[in-house]
Amino acid sequence: MASGLLISDNESGYDPEMFCIPKHYIDDLERVFIPHGLIMDRTERMARDIMKQMGGDHIVVLCVLKGGYKFFADLLDYIKALNRNQDESLPMTIDFIRLKSYCNDQTVEEVKVIGGDDLCMLAGKVSIILSGAITI
Repeated sequence: MASGLLISDNESGYDPEMFCIPKHYIDDLERVFIPHGLIMDRTERMARDIMKQMGGDHIVVLCVLKGGYKFFADLLDYIKALNRNQDESLPMTIDFIRLKSYCNDQTVEEVKVIGGDDLCMLAGKVSIILSGAITI
């Protein structure tokens, strides 16, 4: 697949004045590091790479809620558009799960998977798992 986007530690970003920023974010936003258009371009590139590498093989696409839903939907929209415009389509099974790693306000060692019909269905299959969790 294509290499990722590297943002150096000394990246200055873009002035928010260059973008249409929702009013409720104006006072909280100093710089924009990755513009939405670039994110969408990279998402489309990822969809193209997935289509190319998977060929016509069936894949299982699993979205980890809640953080991954928007990226998940955007990526699937690009894959669906590519499926409509190519001779060969990429068959997919789609499912959703949630992960629970807290009990009250304490982190627990074992992460609990909530949802998903039967995660045993992933065994031996090509799977793509999309999550929106970011650790900084």
